[in-house]
Amino acid sequence: MATDLTWRKSSYSGSEGGNCIEVAASLTDTVPVRDSKDPDGPILTFTTTAWHSFLTAIHTGELPTQA
Repeated sequence: MATDLTWRKSSYSGSEGGNCIEVAASLTDTVPVRDSKDPDGPILTFTTTAWHSFLTAIHTGELPTQA
């Protein structure tokens, strides 16, 4: 599955590495997420509804981001 996807690094990721995620947005029903430092590692999948709820919670401050 991972080789068939086009991965995009989080816009919050810097160029120095660190805690980064990548998201593949090319599927219609699921959103695969992986650790950018371990591209051959596990992939978490979320429904599009759950992923959008997660992003909304971050953007509204319900789930504050960590600096």
